[in-house]
Amino acid sequence: MTDPMTLHARLAAPVEAVRRALTDPAELRVWLAEHAEVELPRRYEFWGRYTPEGDAPHQRLLHVDDETLRFAWTLDGVETTTEFRLRAEGPATTLLTLSQSHFNFEEAVSGTGSIRGVLQTYWGLSVANLAAHLEGRTLLPKVDFTSSEMRGELLIDAPMARVYEALTDSEQASAWFGYPIGIEPWVGGRYAMGGFDAGFAAKVVDLDPGRKITVDWGPTGVSTWELAQSEGKTKLTFVQSGFDESNPPYAAWAGSVSGLAELRRYLEMADWQPIWLAEDPNAETEAVTTAG
Repeated sequence: MTDPMTLHARLAAPVEAVRRALTDPAELRVWLAEHAEVELPRRYEFWGRYTPEGDAPHQRLLHVDDETLRFAWTLDGVETTTEFRLRAEGPATTLLTLSQSHFNFEEAVSGTGSIRGVLQTYWGLSVANLAAHLEGRTLLPKVDFTSSEMRGELLIDAPMARVYEALTDSEQASAWFGYPIGIEPWVGGRYAMGGFDAGFAAKVVDLDPGRKITVDWGPTGVSTWELAQSEGKTKLTFVQSGFDESNPPYAAWAGSVSGLAELRRYLEMADWQPIWLAEDPNAETEAVTTAG
């Protein structure tokens, strides 16, 4: 059974800039894909190693106007539909809704079955990189779907102690990740996505206070976050290892990396607000229009 998947985000850029980032092939090659070709209103394609099944372009443009971009995308032999909707929230802010058909949550959790199981976290990381691109920030590493190496670095303008605290404190980690996380920051402690009452908890297997934490997730491998000082900032190195290299946990890796975009914003912005919204940002406007 497939489920509709929807993401809502607030982007710090005018609608015109967001639309250009979504439709200009040169910009797409920065934040989304290794290769991209766009000729509106008939062609919208992206492919390469940072795209699921990216050996060739598999998209077909369905509709485009000033506020909507919709295309078919064939994955694992099934034609899915992806749609971006934009709405201005002010002169320099855009509300984005991304919807994706044919997403199977069970495949995402198990890491088995169709490549479509990566779609939620793939788009989460892609939108996080779109936000970083629009804000003029360094992008996060994209998922390389041709490789089993999962390693990245991120420079954060905050002291090491502050970064470590945000990584290991349950309340702060839940805030920037946007999902409840229960953390017992000691060797043998639990690292529970969904909180301590959710049932499943990974295990902290190594910890160097103030510098490093390693968590064993079982079949999807071991995650390590390691901190080092770098020219007055903190360099965060994150690695996923110990998994079945014939079945790399791309979905889990993309989700972990996308969360670090908010960690950086959380630590660097005095008036931090997450880009992610829990509800449809277009719903209120549509309701008012319908009532009128």
